[in-house]
Amino acid sequence: MKPIFKGILYSSLLLSASVPIASASECGTVTIADMNWNSATVIANIDKFILEHGFDCDAELVPGDTMPTGASMMSKGQPDIAPEFWSNSMKDALDQGVKDGQIQYAGTTLTNGGEEGFWVPAYMVEKDPSLATIEGVIANAKLFKHPEDPEKSAFYSCPAGWNCQISAGNLVRALGLDNSGFDVIDPGSGAGLSGSIAKAYERNEAWLGYYWAPTAVLGKYKMVKVDFGSGVDEKHFQECVTQETCLEPKATMYPPSPVETVVTSEFAARSADAMAYFSKREFTNAQMNELLAWMEDEQADGEFAAEHFMTEYKQTWANWLPADVAQKVQKAIDEL
Repeated sequence: MKPIFKGILYSSLLLSASVPIASASECGTVTIADMNWNSATVIANIDKFILEHGFDCDAELVPGDTMPTGASMMSKGQPDIAPEFWSNSMKDALDQGVKDGQIQYAGTTLTNGGEEGFWVPAYMVEKDPSLATIEGVIANAKLFKHPEDPEKSAFYSCPAGWNCQISAGNLVRALGLDNSGFDVIDPGSGAGLSGSIAKAYERNEAWLGYYWAPTAVLGKYKMVKVDFGSGVDEKHFQECVTQETCLEPKATMYPPSPVETVVTSEFAARSADAMAYFSKREFTNAQMNELLAWMEDEQADGEFAAEHFMTEYKQTWANWLPADVAQKVQKAIDEL
């Protein structure tokens, strides 16, 4: 309640002094969820910079994670903003929160949504375009050499215990990879999975496996998502492919996961200008992959990565803002 109380008190003082309320009082103190993964912390820091310098908000970051942040926004009205919310993770609860007037979807964070798929290195597709399709992969199964068994081909899956291990395993069966000589390899960890891609790239070798975006790996290594030729059957994907009990999985591309900016209704009501910004502020996966790769190479934290983005990507962020606000933000960048 403290931030709301501050805003009310400040507004009251201004009104009693017969002074027009400035944009700062409309925005007031703003709390932004700083989620515990790299893309989310970069976006949170970008939002903080723009809200502070463009809209005169008193913005602060607070630690966050998907489930507890969503629950807190609906029950306590804090934090004000969750910049990168993978809404499928608690969609029913979020939709109910919108219906009850507690929260609002303010905009799309990732244009392409969270992206999953089976991937091969781009240099393989440049050599043989058929390898961008599952038919081409199966026809050339022997290219994907198994690290331990020369008689088998290798498919690198999710580590044991990850939810994506279930969907990847079911799709391996649905696509007939298991009957085409492919053996599913458990990389042991996320680092093991990304390391297998890096190793293949260093040696210019064949690689086939599951991965997702946005990630630093897909920013560093150019990969092509394999087309299953099936289109997307979201209903079957959710009801069968993602379930361990799925007996007859059918081929379907991974549906994109909506990634949105969620705000409290109280913040939306007092900050129309900021809401207009959130309705325009979005990133492509290619942009975010590139930013995450830079972040990893430079061992940068969210704040440093945000400053890099603001300095190097003006053509992107300037389109999110009115010209006068963009000028204020640029002035702050020049003073860094």
